[in-house]
Amino acid sequence: MKTVTKFTFLVLFALMSKISNASCPESLDFDMKLLGEDKEINLCQEYLGKVILVVNTASKCGFTPQYEGLEKLYQENKDKGLVVLGFPSHDFYQEPGTESEIKDFCNLTYDVKFPMFSKTSVRGKNAHPFFKLLSEETGSSPKWNFHKYLIGKNGAIIDSFSTVTGPGSNRIIKKINELLDQS
Repeated sequence: MKTVTKFTFLVLFALMSKISNASCPESLDFDMKLLGEDKEINLCQEYLGKVILVVNTASKCGFTPQYEGLEKLYQENKDKGLVVLGFPSHDFYQEPGTESEIKDFCNLTYDVKFPMFSKTSVRGKNAHPFFKLLSEETGSSPKWNFHKYLIGKNGAIIDSFSTVTGPGSNRIIKKINELLDQS
């Protein structure tokens, strides 16, 4: 009887996992490793229901000071349901450091508190599937560091913003506020 119970539990657990994954939108159905940690998180489980601003970052770029604006945007809106997700990338040859060096730079220079993920390829044939999907859905792939994608609470990919559109721009803030105000 105990064997049947264990088997029944395992079958039910497997079915629940499939049902849970089936309700996850494709845009967030990715496991990503946090910067400098062995821990992976599922974007859907962690961020579904939040407005998400995805940014490819670099420490040695003329746009690196955008970290300050991204952190400000995050701090001002995190309690309302916004999360900023940073993805360091060396695709433009401006993120040569190790993950530990990147994490230290972000923390010590810009006091970054928003989630940062491991170094990720964001464009071309080697792009991570998450960034391939973002590029396909918006018709816009990163042309440089600090390209931004906006994802709604339901996982819908809403828009993309070029590097020169800073995190404090009216265009970004207006879209974020519209999404935060939606039920």
